[in-house]
Amino acid sequence: MCFSAGASFAGGVIISAVGVTTVRKVGKPTQRLFAVIPLLFGFQQFAEGVLWVTLRSGGHDWLQNAATYIFLVTALVIWPVMIPLSMWFMEEAKKRKKILAGLTVTGGLLSLLYAFCLISYSVTPQINGFHILYVDEFPKTLVTVASFFYPVATVAPLFISSVRRMWLFGILITISYIVTGIFFAQYLTSVWCFFAALISVAIYWVLSESQATVPCEA
Repeated sequence: MCFSAGASFAGGVIISAVGVTTVRKVGKPTQRLFAVIPLLFGFQQFAEGVLWVTLRSGGHDWLQNAATYIFLVTALVIWPVMIPLSMWFMEEAKKRKKILAGLTVTGGLLSLLYAFCLISYSVTPQINGFHILYVDEFPKTLVTVASFFYPVATVAPLFISSVRRMWLFGILITISYIVTGIFFAQYLTSVWCFFAALISVAIYWVLSESQATVPCEA
């Protein structure tokens, strides 16, 4: 999370608590992957909190590297495939499910691309004001292509899903992505994950709404 170590740790605690409650709210096995998202966001924020501490204090290079790659692997490798896949599991409409399958494949390819970059090129985290800047040596062409497909994999599935209220969750994520892109473009990875982590608490509400409609559909 951007801003400070305290904000990261506090956010991690709050989001993780909501995540535990959300997982307990699951009524169907197909909802489990979606319900785990807040917990993973909480873990991601803890990792960046550790990164803040190690960058400010100096030393502990192994811990700094571990925190850096935990955060980036979650942001760049896990989210692109986990989000569309979680939508696919919950989807019951056949046509929408096929589209979500295609987006899951797209996200999987994007995850492989980012995994290749993280393995092949160095990444250096730096504190720049109130944000953490991840300075990487990824090929610019690959970054440009990936930047286009990232929202396709992580945002589009939320609008394709037929799950009740999911489109509202998609709107919140879209707004956060646009705001981050306009005002915090240099810190996109860190700041967008901050907004998305906060918004992920709405997953509890989405699952609650989804379960509330089950008796009507039976």
